Amino acid sequence: MTSPDPRSDDGPRAAPQSVSFGEAFLFWLKLGFISFGGPAGQISIMHQELVERRRWISERRFLHALNYCMVLPGPEAQQLATYIGWMMHRTLGGIVAGALFVLPSLIILIALSWIYVAYGEMPLVAGLFYGIKPAVTAIVAQAAHRIGSRALKNNTLWAIAGASFVAIFALDVPFPAIVAVAALVGYVGGRLTPSRFQMGGGHGKADKSYGAAIIDDTTPTPEHAVFRWSRLAAVIVAAGLLWAIPLAWLTLLYGWEHTLTQMGWFFTKAALLTFGGAYAVLPYVYQGAVEHYGWLTATQMIDGLALGETTPGPLIMVVAFVGFVGGYVKAVFGAESLFLAGAVAATVVTWFTFLPSFIFILAGGPLVETTHNDLKFTAPLTAITAAVVGVILNLAIFFGYHVLWPEGLQGRFDFISALIAILAGIALFRFKRNVIHVIGACAVLGLLVSHFIH
Repeated sequence: MTSPDPRSDDGPRAAPQSVSFGEAFLFWLKLGFISFGGPAGQISIMHQELVERRRWISERRFLHALNYCMVLPGPEAQQLATYIGWMMHRTLGGIVAGALFVLPSLIILIALSWIYVAYGEMPLVAGLFYGIKPAVTAIVAQAAHRIGSRALKNNTLWAIAGASFVAIFALDVPFPAIVAVAALVGYVGGRLTPSRFQMGGGHGKADKSYGAAIIDDTTPTPEHAVFRWSRLAAVIVAAGLLWAIPLAWLTLLYGWEHTLTQMGWFFTKAALLTFGGAYAVLPYVYQGAVEHYGWLTATQMIDGLALGETTPGPLIMVVAFVGFVGGYVKAVFGAESLFLAGAVAATVVTWFTFLPSFIFILAGGPLVETTHNDLKFTAPLTAITAAVVGVILNLAIFFGYHVLWPEGLQGRFDFISALIAILAGIALFRFKRNVIHVIGACAVLGLLVSHFIH
């Protein structure tokens, strides 16, 4: 893909001429290893790298893709990577970008899950996690600020974000309901006061600052991203086969009631309920994996969530931990192959959890690309993005509560964790330090503190 001509009216830097598939592959691989901080942190990393520094995509096109991913069930950061990879290098580019976003996390979680179930608690790992958790809290808060400063361009969008926060924090309104109401407000508002819901209406300064991009505001939609019914049908057929063949194979090989088969079916359903990120679906996963199937205990589920919070990749990757422990404990391949059982179960769970995310992008992306200048489509999505800022703020508070009051509000306040969170916040907000550097430094701090405490 070649770049558009640089704009000369406001003197931005010229866009890079092109990005090879190999260069993109290396970036997506790197992203898979540094994507800490949950969806907000991951989206912030992609914005810094792809919009601000590398200029692969303009701010407006980035936010348009993000708006679509926010509406979908599934991990929005992984879907956004898939979307941009697909725009850059067709279907293969999307698959590679999305897969590399998940693969490092899967490998790391399989290794950590094996250590966890085979060798019990390890002081080294516990110490590292003690420092990482406050850092993640600061990263989510910083990312909420970054995304909010870009998306909330007027008082109307601020009001939507505020109402969204109150709805989810104080009233416990389900996230799909928040999305639906925000979309309705955007649709009506886009007709009554269109200037307040213009996509990228306040992004001119960002364009000046970042310069021209390969996928710029005015770049024509590439041929492979143009909507065609034949392409949609091909994607749907391929998706059906990629879902049905593995599930049918597991059923024929082991039977419908076998642990691996039930994991494939259960996590297919879970994948379609993940509106609003991993925390929206975790109660469903807990109910099924712990209470119904007995794949792991409640304590193990909480420990798995801690692992998911402190490893790269989407938080929903906690399902890989659930799968590993379930396959290991149930000894699905016999007592002599416990690690293999856990690794295969984690892989099966990951496949069925993330398959829908790829399909949503490859099937829906062409339709979305036809709407990025159509206000009746973009106004609802702009309102949804504003609402999601409130949800991200709620997530930051959720992290802070569990890190600073690990035993609940009636328990002790963890002053050391609070100090680490403050230091991480200063590094991020004041000194603009890289996320991975902050994570590493806080991990070392946590290890040192744990060593002296114990």
